[in-house]
Amino acid sequence: MSTEDVEGFRLPRSREANERLHALIPGGAHTYAKGDDQYPEDLAPVISHGRGAHVWDVDGNRYVEYGSGLRSVSLGHAHPRVTEAVRRELDRGGNFVRPSLLEAEAAERFLATVPTAEMVKFAKNGSDATTAAVRLARAATGRPRVAICADHPFFSVDDWFIGTTPMSAGVPAATGDLTVTFPYGDLAATEELLTRYEGEVACLVLEPATHTEPPPGYLAGLRALADRHGCVLVFDEMITGFRWSEAGAQGLYGVVPDLSTFGKALGNGFAVSALAGRRGLMERGGLRHSDDRVFLLSTTHGAETHSLAAAMAVQTVYTEEGVTARLHTLGERLAAGVRGAAAGMGVGDHVVVRGRASNLVFATLDERRRPSQEYRTLFLRRLLAGGVLAPSFVVSAALTDADIDRTVDVVAQACAVYRKALDAGDPTPWTGGRPVKPVFRRRA
Repeated sequence: MSTEDVEGFRLPRSREANERLHALIPGGAHTYAKGDDQYPEDLAPVISHGRGAHVWDVDGNRYVEYGSGLRSVSLGHAHPRVTEAVRRELDRGGNFVRPSLLEAEAAERFLATVPTAEMVKFAKNGSDATTAAVRLARAATGRPRVAICADHPFFSVDDWFIGTTPMSAGVPAATGDLTVTFPYGDLAATEELLTRYEGEVACLVLEPATHTEPPPGYLAGLRALADRHGCVLVFDEMITGFRWSEAGAQGLYGVVPDLSTFGKALGNGFAVSALAGRRGLMERGGLRHSDDRVFLLSTTHGAETHSLAAAMAVQTVYTEEGVTARLHTLGERLAAGVRGAAAGMGVGDHVVVRGRASNLVFATLDERRRPSQEYRTLFLRRLLAGGVLAPSFVVSAALTDADIDRTVDVVAQACAVYRKALDAGDPTPWTGGRPVKPVFRRRA
């Protein structure tokens, strides 16, 4: 009863590779969200390669993949137009002692795609870009505090954010105390916060949208609040960039932040991020002003030509091939299929799909409709055994209708077992071991 159709599903080579990874790399991965603690026990596949919407693990199993590269590979793995753009640069050198013309071309391309920004600076990861925005806001306002949206899970690996999470070890308490929080969608609470710390808050940092749409007038109201209280409005568009529209959520909703940060989909897996914003602010990190200099972004590899070429190709593909619209179409088909499969198995109130169609996540709820890591473990285990690698249901443009139909079939089989566990009042016999764990927790 406890194992049924997953009895024969084993990943011996992946298990061995995970042990090798843990021996050499803290956490066994370079991103905590990729850790094997996020997967059922002994069922964390180690990837050999990928193409399009499929990946293969070192055990030879093929999966339909969702959330590719933590949402970064939105066109699919090894997209030909992106790889060709990179290939053209390979024999031309990748990094020089002075800027290359490609940097200007990449900046022009980005600012044409995101016309709400006036200047841009590239880096390699989102954390650096968002921390640079915070530093710039503090320099421009002369204020120490940062206000972040409490409902959004991640902004940076740096102390100003990590000090507010359960993984705050190594961060001085005084640093964390300078970061305060406000709730998403609640303008009154945000104004109360800004009034309480009048003249102290340098910036408001938030994702403009996540699994819920912004309430009508919310982003415009936040813009007005920032202006009234003299603080900088920062949109973290790491996820919303390109997935909401080519110009990000700011382009879709028509509200212009002072600064915004992009990454993930920008490079289709290549390492590139961007800080963009108003010229008057961005120039504070440059050479053509008379104020105190801001050490904005100065990264050895920020202008590496291969990634900038990839970013330009990604923007071209999005624009010419209507990728954002395709992501929404695929996501709508997947969401409808999963909801139908869950309802058909009597677990529609327990396996719940949420979010914008281009950025779907799922919740696994217990008998009392509370989030459950045990039920998530059961669900993930069944998906993996069915050839679906899905820490989320975030789609890539490489998915086909057949991929989605297959996914829905596997979800239906998983939901049948989910129903049995609910009826038994205990998912443990179907989890195969310890439950998956949240990323942010105090103890390993």
